[in-house]
Amino acid sequence: MKKIIYLFAVALTVLSSCTPLEDVNEVIDALPNVDGFDYTLQEEDYTTLGLSFGNFSSEDDAKAELPGFLSAKFPSLGEGSALNITYKLYAPKRDEKSLTIYTVTAADYTAQGLRFPNFSSSDQITDFLDAKYPDAADRLLVDLTYDYYDGSTTTRNNGFINNDGTWEMSIGISDDEYTAMGEGRAQFSNEEEALTKIPVYLSEKLKFEGKEAGDVEGVMYKLYVTDTQDIDEDGSTTDRTVYSFVAFFIYDGAAWSQYTNVIENTTQFAYEGSNWVPDNTIRYTLTSADYALVGNDRYNNFDTRSGADEETEEVRLEKINTILKNNFPRY
Repeated sequence: MKKIIYLFAVALTVLSSCTPLEDVNEVIDALPNVDGFDYTLQEEDYTTLGLSFGNFSSEDDAKAELPGFLSAKFPSLGEGSALNITYKLYAPKRDEKSLTIYTVTAADYTAQGLRFPNFSSSDQITDFLDAKYPDAADRLLVDLTYDYYDGSTTTRNNGFINNDGTWEMSIGISDDEYTAMGEGRAQFSNEEEALTKIPVYLSEKLKFEGKEAGDVEGVMYKLYVTDTQDIDEDGSTTDRTVYSFVAFFIYDGAAWSQYTNVIENTTQFAYEGSNWVPDNTIRYTLTSADYALVGNDRYNNFDTRSGADEETEEVRLEKINTILKNNFPRY
C-alpha cells in the first residue's frame, strides 16, 4: 500500500506537464512514508507538535493533538482513510520512597480471620497490609515475607509499594535465585550489577507467563548499604545493613530491559468529513489483579462448568462489570 495514493497524484502531474522523470522520482521520495497505513512518529514529528520531551503525557493528549498533525502530514488522504499511528507515551512507574521490612506471624493470620496460617489470595495480602499500615505513607515499600498456599504452602518474599492507597506487588528474588545469578549472598554487590542481571533473570522466570511486548514488571532486589532509615532499629543511621529496592523492567517481545517510563502506544485514526477522528475503543486483557478482585485469582480464570461459581452468564457479567468499574471509573 506504500505511497499508492500519492503515486496516483504524481501520475496525473506527469500526464499534464513536462516535468522531467527525475523530478517525479524526487517528489515520490519526499512523500510521507505510509506503509500499510501504519505510521510511527519520528523525532522531528514531536518537534513539529511542539513536544519538548519527544512523547505525549497521556493518550488523551495524543488523541487531541494528532488529528491536526495528520491533516498537515497527509493532505492527500481523505474520506474513508484510516491510519494506525504509533507514538511514545509517558507512563511513569513510581519507585519506593521509604522502606519497612516485616515477616507475617501466625498471630497475624489469626487476626485476619484466616483458618490456616497462610495467605491464599492477593486480596488477603492487601487486606493484611491495609490493616497493618492503615496510614501508610505514599510510596512506602513493604518488604513482606509470608506463607502462601497455592496447592502447597511456600514462603514468599515480595515487595508491595503503596501507590496513592493501592498496594502494587513487585517480584522478590529468592535466595536460590541469587545463588543462580552467581551471588554469594542474597543480595547484589551494587545497583549496576542488579540492573544488568535482573533482565536475564526475568527472561528465565517469566518465560512461560505469556508476557507480551509492552508489559512492565517491578522487581524488588537487595543491596548492602548505609542504613539511613535505621531499618534495623539499632538507633544508628550510619551503619550498614541490607536494604530492599524496586526497579521496573519492560518486555519488548523477546527480552527485558530497564523501564524508562516511556512506552509505545498505537491509536487508529479515521478520516471522517473533514477531520481525523481517533478510535476510542479500549482494548483490555484481564490481569491477575483483576481476577483477584472478584475472588478468582487461584487459577486466573472463570469456572463455567456445571455447578461452578461462574456457570451462568449473569454471574460472569457481574464480575466483569466489577472489574471494569474498578479499572475505568470515569466511564
